Amino acid sequence: MNASWNNPVVMAQVQIIARSLKHWTGRDLLPGDLSPAALAEKTFHAPFVLVAHGTEADPVLNYGNAAALALWEMSWEELTSTPSRLTAEAPNREERARLLAAVTARGFIDDYSGVRISKTGRRFRIAQATVWNLLTESGRPCGQAAMFGRWEFL
Repeated sequence: MNASWNNPVVMAQVQIIARSLKHWTGRDLLPGDLSPAALAEKTFHAPFVLVAHGTEADPVLNYGNAAALALWEMSWEELTSTPSRLTAEAPNREERARLLAAVTARGFIDDYSGVRISKTGRRFRIAQATVWNLLTESGRPCGQAAMFGRWEFL
């Protein structure tokens, strides 16, 4: 694995992800009072999948930890240049769009499940995912994130 987490922009993104999760759910991304560098490193190597995208008209992934890179079978460079809609097969994109609209309206949802697809076409079902809105320090929307620890290949 590369040290994608060891970059000030990525460290800042992980801070946004963690702060936003705490805002919406009251839960910590990881336990403990960690420095930005330690949080970024531990999150990158965490046993759960974590991805995030921005607020573009066709949102592009801007973060994925090592588990996400492995699951979607992509390098950091590939993942962070992929429109997030392409992580789902075409028939499942409408369901994914409804999910993201619900998150936008409510702030977060828990216990999401759905089918996703890797770069090589490997299909998998995610389960018990938390999806939440990302906020800047001033409270402005800046994307969405998803985290899950359960998946099965189909």
